[in-house]
Amino acid sequence: MIKIKMQGVSIIISFQIVVLVSFFCLLSCSPSTDKSSRPNIILIMADDMGYSDIGCYGGEINTPNLDKLASNGIRFKQFYNTSRCCPTRASLLTGLYPHQAGIGHMTDAGHKLEPYIGDLSNKAMTIAEVLKLNGYSTYMSGKWHVTPYVEPDGPKHNWPRQRGFDKFFGTIIGAGSFYDPNSLTEDNTQIPPGENFYYTDAISDKTVDYINQHESDDPYFIYVAYTAAHWPMHALPEDIKKYEGKYDKGWDVIRQERYDRMIKMGLINEKWSITERDSESYPWEEEESKEWRIRCMEVYAAMVDNMDQGIGRIVKSLEQKGELDNTLIFFLQDNGACAETIGVEEMYDAERYEKMERKPMQSDELQFRMFPRYTRDGKPMRHGIGVMPGPADTYISYDVPWANASNTPFKLYKHWVHEGGISTPLIVHWPNGFESKGEFRDEPGHLIDIMATCVDAADANYPDEYNGEKIIPMEGRSLLPAFVDKPIEREALFWEHEGNRAIRLGKWKLVARTLRYQRITEADKNAWELFDLENDRTETKNVADKYPDRVKEMSAKWEQWANRLGVLPWPWLDYVEE
Repeated sequence: MIKIKMQGVSIIISFQIVVLVSFFCLLSCSPSTDKSSRPNIILIMADDMGYSDIGCYGGEINTPNLDKLASNGIRFKQFYNTSRCCPTRASLLTGLYPHQAGIGHMTDAGHKLEPYIGDLSNKAMTIAEVLKLNGYSTYMSGKWHVTPYVEPDGPKHNWPRQRGFDKFFGTIIGAGSFYDPNSLTEDNTQIPPGENFYYTDAISDKTVDYINQHESDDPYFIYVAYTAAHWPMHALPEDIKKYEGKYDKGWDVIRQERYDRMIKMGLINEKWSITERDSESYPWEEEESKEWRIRCMEVYAAMVDNMDQGIGRIVKSLEQKGELDNTLIFFLQDNGACAETIGVEEMYDAERYEKMERKPMQSDELQFRMFPRYTRDGKPMRHGIGVMPGPADTYISYDVPWANASNTPFKLYKHWVHEGGISTPLIVHWPNGFESKGEFRDEPGHLIDIMATCVDAADANYPDEYNGEKIIPMEGRSLLPAFVDKPIEREALFWEHEGNRAIRLGKWKLVARTLRYQRITEADKNAWELFDLENDRTETKNVADKYPDRVKEMSAKWEQWANRLGVLPWPWLDYVEE
């Protein structure tokens, strides 16, 4: 017993009560150490997809599993990536802008400029590294693409196992055949694909394995980085068959139908005009190779469909283990739709391909080409307008007109920082984290926020130093307030890629583009455009001339940001000393 005198009154308190009160006070005043209360986190990223492709964002593609996550979770209307594959991955993994993470452009080695070194910076920590320090098991399945060193005997300091992941299965490089991908790797060893291999299925199935084989009481973080629907257009026959006839109406009708659905579901405002058809496209009625064009979009849809099937298997495995409610699931995309013309620069020459020799590969032979010349059974790769995509011996993209439809209602694509290049769906599902179901969130967010959100949700510490390096502080803000429809305090968001640059400040967006791909005139090159996204998110009404002071203020803020990060004018290679 303990006797306490308080203002002349003797109070006798049980020692056990004192201990219990102290214990609960300690719990309320300190970060939780109960590992079972911290969520598992699964971060799912798709590749080269448009804003309106999936069903719950207005698309006609069959994505019931993503739609279900959305109906039982929340969808962000204004979430942003960085407009290109590896800068996005660097930003997503580190919570920094790409230049701070060392990948201000692409994964190009051979120079010493830190913002453009093309190899993930040691001054940046990955989500896996941070969560691993805080008791999480960490797994990854899919596309890495944040280092130039992809050869099996080369440096591996920036491979996933060396950057915080306990286990890894996927590709180190950024693109390749879905049947025979370049740099396919298990942990630190590159491997051949094996029989009946299809990369999207393999990514999904490995993720399921991670979930089923995880037996620790520790929570886990899984990064699932699909290559669907990046070129080449490769899909399984049974998935393609589902979309036969779906796109016979052509891209103009598809764009309008998506636009109408997006308005009806409340995703976009009816006062935002749909953008004009891309200047490098044309009316569907004028298309001379309709059968081929239709097949391209059927295959693209099949690729997305297969990914959704895999996400369904991942969710089912969580349900079977009783872990779904306390798993924080994100789904997003690395950039807007891809208008790159890969393998469709000329007509397919069937006679020429028939004369080419066959060169089968050995079963244990590794693939080292992003653009393979032959399939594993020796068929020469077919390119050109008229090649019906899908099989392993084809290698083409779906081209500008369908990319324009994928990005409904926005303009421009991957590479640019107009809304069509940087807008992504963000679906968040976490029953134990918030009660909202099927709701939209208007709060703008950015890839830099994912790290901060994971740290917040995991009740984790973000270190100042790691492996002897002083770590760059996080740039992002936790999205947890937005999950419960509260605002996020920040001044502005920024972008730069290949000279295309932007700043968003409240409802205002200032954006400019270079002459890349000749989509603007020389007179308009690098000119700032100003848009009021509240009234014109499709960026059809440039009001820069109306608000010159706002342009001056916002451009000055962008310059300050660029100087802080070491952003160079495009082409930045002109500034590299020999």
